[in-house]
Amino acid sequence: MNADPLPKLPTRAPDAHKGDCGRVLLIGGSTGMAGAVALAATAALRSGAGYVEVICPASLLAALTEAVPAAMVHGCGAPDREFLLAEDLPVMLELAIRCQAVVVGPGLGVSSEQPWLPQLLNGLQGQQPELAVLVDADGLNRLAASDVDLAICTPQMILTPHPGEAARLLGWSSADKVQEDRIAATAALSAKTQAVVVLKGAETLVQQQGAPCWSNSSGNVGMATAGSGDVLSGHVGALLASGMEPLQAARLGVYLHGFAGDMFSAEWGSDGLTASDLAMWISKAMRCWREDPTEVRA
Repeated sequence: MNADPLPKLPTRAPDAHKGDCGRVLLIGGSTGMAGAVALAATAALRSGAGYVEVICPASLLAALTEAVPAAMVHGCGAPDREFLLAEDLPVMLELAIRCQAVVVGPGLGVSSEQPWLPQLLNGLQGQQPELAVLVDADGLNRLAASDVDLAICTPQMILTPHPGEAARLLGWSSADKVQEDRIAATAALSAKTQAVVVLKGAETLVQQQGAPCWSNSSGNVGMATAGSGDVLSGHVGALLASGMEPLQAARLGVYLHGFAGDMFSAEWGSDGLTASDLAMWISKAMRCWREDPTEVRA
């Protein structure tokens, strides 16, 4: 485990412009959960994405525009719309065409409508087979609720479940069963899909079919806080948009996410660490990694 070194971050040319730095599309948000997609969008921008676009229910349009003014926010439906719906799929596919990475799930919520996520994944695959796609949070719950074969998840995809979401994807009884043997659970999920699997938690595990399981060494207990996973999704989304391969982006993203938490805790302590802090410290973690990866991992 962990035999391969973590990759370097892609370099930026001195004359790079925002169009050279990757465009991330975030699909998420629902009534009461605008913060999740705002955190993911902020993390993507703090991680170097040149453009971040957000598709959300129209009721969140004003709040997200104010929370993340650097993002381009597209509201769907009537002004009081609470959730994204299947009727919004054409907009999602249209905007995805100009993006290098798509992140689905932060704050998405679980509505009573027929699950539409498999349709989106199939549409993206047919339209852009090489497009990198990350599915997190309620995106994973919707995938599990659709009872779809996880084989629809391609090698260009990343799934980032916490133990409860992993249990639902596996059809297991509870998160406790996943926690009893996290390595076995990650292997079981990897066997069902070609996607990269990121089992979040203490010593997050990353695995993909044909590759060994990788265990993360960074991070601390202060990161057990609401929104931490949304920040990870946005961060990894930006790495994908920069051109990194999914397995490499997942491993390095998980490590730098944890390292950002470690740097904050070293200065301020872990008790008050919030997801907003993680999003702010991601840039410093990336700078340190660029300057001397060996020192970062010491």
